[in-house]
Amino acid sequence: MKCPFCGSLDNKVTDSRLSQGDEVIRRRRECEGCARRFTTYERIELVLPMVVKKDGRREAFDRLKVLAGLRRACEKRPIATDALDALVDHIERALVEKGDKEVDSSAIGEQVMQRLREIDQVAYVRFASVYRSFRDIHEFMDELSQLLTSKTKQGDE
Repeated sequence: MKCPFCGSLDNKVTDSRLSQGDEVIRRRRECEGCARRFTTYERIELVLPMVVKKDGRREAFDRLKVLAGLRRACEKRPIATDALDALVDHIERALVEKGDKEVDSSAIGEQVMQRLREIDQVAYVRFASVYRSFRDIHEFMDELSQLLTSKTKQGDE
């Protein structure tokens, strides 16, 4: 592992711990060149499907792209970063378990919206407005009406 401070490849692990629900190993390292400490994280590399975009392009699934979209939707909302990481972990696991070699980006977007709707409805509306590319205010209002209707039904139960 290359030291982020001096670039030396000589370092030693001083501590290892399981993290994030026992799915990530956190390692504290000490550089033998400059004696500074840094942390690395190790996770299993999953075989994820290729994502088929709306225009037909194919690209590898990128959890950071999904997280970036979620962070934008959740800006200034009281949502913990761990909750967003857990949401992306859940989607990754579902994709791996399904076992498909390719998945439409729309299917991933729908999964994100479904989970985000349970976490925060404002963030859900933000994400949906970008993801669904509403053509006009009426489409947007229809989505809001559905959200309000489902919330009312949940309150009645």
